[in-house]
Amino acid sequence: MINWDLPNVHELAVIVPAEAIDVMGHVNNTEYLRFMEKIAWDHTASLGLGWDLYQKLNRGMVARHTEVDYLAPAFEGEHLKIGTWIVENDQRISITRRYQIVRESDGRTLLRGRTRWVCVALDSGKPRRMPPEFLQGYKITATEE
Repeated sequence: MINWDLPNVHELAVIVPAEAIDVMGHVNNTEYLRFMEKIAWDHTASLGLGWDLYQKLNRGMVARHTEVDYLAPAFEGEHLKIGTWIVENDQRISITRRYQIVRESDGRTLLRGRTRWVCVALDSGKPRRMPPEFLQGYKITATEE
């Protein structure tokens, strides 16, 4: 059982592929960012806000600021669980998403992170207010203490 930092987690399982390993013999830090992006898209799709809707609305969420604490390494073939939550939504242009990556074999948290996402017009890349679909879909899923 995973000891998630917050309730109402959206989970995704990954197995560390060989190509994620760097010269130090463990998962490269950039791969963790890929894992975070992968779960963000997976969660977004589960909320009914996939790429097709983004295109139809000419709106998308782009990363503005990311903070990551790397707590322990992961290695090839390990089974990881990635968790994410939406912890803030300003009801205008931005949301904040938290992440936690846990190794299944021992339950150890390997990473904690957060990203502030900003709504932009796809055709210009300029910040724009979130459409009603985003306001409804990107609801806060957990509150931080």
